[in-house]
Amino acid sequence: MKLSHCHNFHDFRKLAQNKLPGPIFNYIDGGADDETTLKRNSSAFNECDLVPNVLTGVKDVDLSVTVMGQKLQLPVYLSPTALQRLFHHQGERAVASVAEKYGTMFGVSSLGTVSMEEIAKQFNTPQVYQFYFHKDRGLNQAMMERAKASGIEVMMLTVDSITGGNRERDLRTGFSIPFKLNAAGLWQFVSKPAWGINYVTHEKFSLPQLDAHINMGGGTSSIGDYFTNMLDPSMNWNDVAEMVKFWGGQFCLKGIMSVEDAKRAVDIGCTGIVISNHGGRQLDGSRSSFDQLAEIVDAVGEHIDVIFDSGIQRGTHVLKALALGAKAVGLGRYYLYALAAAGEKGVERAMALMVAEIERDMRLMGCSSIDQLNRDHIRFR
Repeated sequence: MKLSHCHNFHDFRKLAQNKLPGPIFNYIDGGADDETTLKRNSSAFNECDLVPNVLTGVKDVDLSVTVMGQKLQLPVYLSPTALQRLFHHQGERAVASVAEKYGTMFGVSSLGTVSMEEIAKQFNTPQVYQFYFHKDRGLNQAMMERAKASGIEVMMLTVDSITGGNRERDLRTGFSIPFKLNAAGLWQFVSKPAWGINYVTHEKFSLPQLDAHINMGGGTSSIGDYFTNMLDPSMNWNDVAEMVKFWGGQFCLKGIMSVEDAKRAVDIGCTGIVISNHGGRQLDGSRSSFDQLAEIVDAVGEHIDVIFDSGIQRGTHVLKALALGAKAVGLGRYYLYALAAAGEKGVERAMALMVAEIERDMRLMGCSSIDQLNRDHIRFR
């Protein structure tokens, strides 16, 4: 299968599966427990139908939005995700380059494989820094100070990961950083030699946001262990309120799923929330993000920027989320499969297809700008 034969999310996923050793593909692809929430994240959109208007004279389509003070040319952004250079040696550099080309936001993760300083210096596009709350409070403050010094304007704290989700696919293959694979996992690496050659002939894998503070090759033997042993399960609203005050700018909580928590985010001065269940990778059996979107928008949408992620596979999914009141929509696996499939060229093709879908769907909906989408354009079955 060639990149030119990829026309949608499922095609990129298939090509990524062909390119990646099984343990790495399953790290991207998998969810927690029985993966019911992972599946529901996308299937939830099928219970909501679009209601188009015709003869509205849609000549030009303006896809721009403003979210958390950032002017974006698109209503979708590239969410912060971990370990990108493990999937393709270009990693965050490829993803940030495509985000810059399309004039949209890009996120660097605490578990990113390129430093936030390099990305901020090299690419001129709105950026967020996504971080986790560690037991080491000094590390948390140091991360925010680094982000501020880099010129990053939006801080995004992930709040749904105070312990690791039960990702059984990783347990079966022995996936960890550094690699400590079981026999089945090792064989899958041997069967994909091109990936291995790429991995050893390019820049050594590292986690520059954490390397100065945490030895990922020592006591922390897996990503699951990192979540469980290094992050602080006692994090509470008072801790977050202190961080919001310390940051003094655009501050977003990623992983909000209830109206009560959304209201608390407003109360402590956050400027944004991301309705997200971590792509179905944390609490299995939780509601899909889309199922929770409307009630959270209704409760706090006038007071805070409500952003949305988890399960997006199509332009129509984006339009449904925007019509319910989301200010912007985050893409995760959508671009990660494309990155794994073909690096920057893959991400660029995936984004080109997504933008084309959104523009076409906007015309078919009879809307010339994102702010024209509203609840009149959707019906639930």
